Amino acid sequence: MTPVGTTVSVRVPGSTGNVGPGFDSLGLALGHYDTVTLTRIERGLEFDLSGEGAAGVPRGPEHLVIRAMQAAFDAAGAGELPPLRLRAHNAIPHGRGMGSSASAVVAGVLAANALLPASHRLSPDAVLQVCSHMEGHPDNVAPTLLGGLTISYEDEGRFHSVPVRVHPDVVPVVAVPDFEVATSVARGLLPEMVAHRTAAVNAGRAALLVAALGERPELLVPATFDLLHQPYRAQAMAPSCELMTRLRDLGHAALISGAGPTVLTLANGAEHAGRVAEAIEEIAASSAHEHQGRTVTWRVHVLRVPEEGAKVSVSTQ
Repeated sequence: MTPVGTTVSVRVPGSTGNVGPGFDSLGLALGHYDTVTLTRIERGLEFDLSGEGAAGVPRGPEHLVIRAMQAAFDAAGAGELPPLRLRAHNAIPHGRGMGSSASAVVAGVLAANALLPASHRLSPDAVLQVCSHMEGHPDNVAPTLLGGLTISYEDEGRFHSVPVRVHPDVVPVVAVPDFEVATSVARGLLPEMVAHRTAAVNAGRAALLVAALGERPELLVPATFDLLHQPYRAQAMAPSCELMTRLRDLGHAALISGAGPTVLTLANGAEHAGRVAEAIEEIAASSAHEHQGRTVTWRVHVLRVPEEGAKVSVSTQ
C-alpha cells in the first residue's frame, strides 16, 4: 500500500450522453471539470467538499467517489480502503445531464488505481469495466476517461468504447436550468418498444452524427435530430424542450444533454457559439419558462470538447 501522506489528484471532465440520436451509445466529453484529491492519512475518513451540490452529498463510505474507490479495490482484490481524506471541488452540476455521477465514479476508480501497488493496478480495460458497471452503461464514463467522442457497446457482458476525434470547430454551448430531473425519472418515461421506422430514422441520424462531429460540422443540425427519447421525456422538462425547439427553429443544433434537463447546442465555430449564447439569453428574456410553479433561470456556458479525458497526478510528502 502507498504510504501515509501520498496524495492523488484527479481532474475529470463532464460529459453528455446520447448526443441526440445516439441513445445509450454515443458520449461526448465536455470541458467542465471536477477536481478530486485523495490523501492517505493515519486513520479515519475525512471530507472537504465544495462547489456544485456539496451541501447535499453524504460524508461517509456512501459518498460516490468512496464507493467507486472501493469497487476498484474489490476488482483488484485489494481488500478495504485505507484511511483517506477526500477533498473535492465540483463544477459539474448534479442532476442536469452533464455526467456528474460518471465523473465522480471515474475520479474514484482512477484515484484508487493510483493508490494501489503497481502489481495490483487495473488495466485501462478493467477501469472501463468497473466504471461502466457502476454507472450501468459506458456512454458517460467513456468520454470522461478518453475525451472527445466515444462510441460504446456491450458484447457478452463486457463494455467496449471506441474514441473518435472531434472536429476542432465543434463548440458545445450549455444552458443549465435551475431545476433537476433524476435520470431514473427520465428513463422511466421511455416506452418499451418503438416503431421500426423510428429506430431506422435514429440509426441513420446517429451514423450521420459521427461524421458531423468528426469531419462535417455543417451537418450538425440534421445529425442531432432524435425520435427515440427526447419526445417521451418532454413532460418532465417542458422548459428545456421548449428552449431546444426554439433554438432548432433558428437553425442551431440543440438537443437535451443526456437525460436532461440541460440544453446542449453544438455550434460550428466560436462565432456561431457566441450567436447561440445570445439566442439563449434572448429566448430566456422573452419567455418566462416555468417549472413546478416558478420561473426558470438559466446559466449559459460556452465550453470545448477536450481531446483528452481525466488526468491523474500523484505526489508524496
